[in-house]
Formats: sequence, structure tokens, C-alpha cells
Amino acid sequence: MTPNKEDYIKLIFELEGETKQIPNKIIAEQLAVSAASVSEMLVKLSKDGITTYVPYKGVQLTPKGATLAKNLIKRHCLWEVFLVEHLNYSWSDIHEEAELLEHATSDKLAAALEKYLNYPTICPHGSIIPSENGVPRIQGTETILDLEIGESAEISRVLEEKELLDYMTEIDLGIGRKVKLIAKASYGGPITLAVEEKREVQISLKAIEKIYIKRIRSEVVTE
Repeated sequence: MTPNKEDYIKLIFELEGETKQIPNKIIAEQLAVSAASVSEMLVKLSKDGITTYVPYKGVQLTPKGATLAKNLIKRHCLWEVFLVEHLNYSWSDIHEEAELLEHATSDKLAAALEKYLNYPTICPHGSIIPSENGVPRIQGTETILDLEIGESAEISRVLEEKELLDYMTEIDLGIGRKVKLIAKASYGGPITLAVEEKREVQISLKAIEKIYIKRIRSEVVTE
């Protein structure tokens, strides 16, 4: 299977295409390709038994397609873990490298890599790595914006966008950091957070919408 086909499969899965139809327009926008190119590829994937495609309505992954997508995502995540833990890559520099490596990784190599890494369960950005046999990932969907003033949470996942990751590195805000919502500026202004009860940072609304959390209930943020 070509890397191009694999990229389509992964994207459809990440857009929740395992459980619902995804419109061609959204896929074209995400991949920055023409609508005609998307339609052509979706027809090919449908013929391969990877998707079910209904023109003018959208595309959905078949069970075969969903399994392929989860295996691709797993390989991508494993390489991200390897690059960070063993080659000292920054979490903002690993996505493109892992993207190349996942397409060249056989089942045998993926199994060996997973064993070598001692079966990690999350990638450096906090996403859950699909388990054996492609068990679905259950990802948290709450962001800091869902908190009330004074509520605390732990950062659990961040979208893989280089500018966002570089920014978070700059302000020392990463996975596992405990934060408390201090203030929300009006009219889409910045959010003020207390980080580990040591310092305060202001973060733009654009960034905060891409930072996911696990709530800390009835706890005081500690070191």
C-alpha cells in the first residue's frame, strides 16, 4: 500500500470515520488537495475494501480500514516514543520523522520496536497508543476552557502542531503539568493559569483549545 493511501486512511480515522461518514470537503481541506483528487482516492480505497464511499455524502472506514488505521497510528506513536526517549528529539520535531518511518515499518519491526520500548501506552503528546488487535483509543475531549475559575487539572494531551508544541516548550508547559484556571479574559482574550502553584502564565485562546486535560477533583495542586 502506498504512503498516500495510508495517509488518507489515518486521516479518515482521526476524523472519527470509524463511526460516521466524513465529507470529501473536510478531507480535501485537511490534506490540502483538490476535491477531484479526494474523490479518486476514495473510489480506490472503496474498491480495496478499506472504506465505504457514497458520492456527495462521504466516506466511512470498514472494519478492515479501521484496523489498518489503528496499526498505522500505533507505528507512528512508537517511533515518536523512540525518537524522544532514545535520540533526544524535541516533542515538536518528531511528527514528520515518525510520519516517514511509519510507512516503512513492517509488522515484525513494529512488534520488535514495541517490545524494546517496553510496551508504551501513550505517545509524547499524550495520545493513547492503540493496543494489541487494534482496540479503540478512548481519548479525553475536555480542554482547559471547560474548567471553571479556580478548578484544577492535569495536562493530558496536546495536538501535534509544531508551533503549539514549540510555544509550550518555551513556557515550560507539558504533559503531566498541573494547572489551575485563574482568569478568562473577555472577548476571546488570553487565559491565565497557575502552573504547579509556582508561576502564572497567559495563553492565547487559539492555543488553549488544543490542550486537553484530566480534571483534578477536590485536590490542591502540589509540587
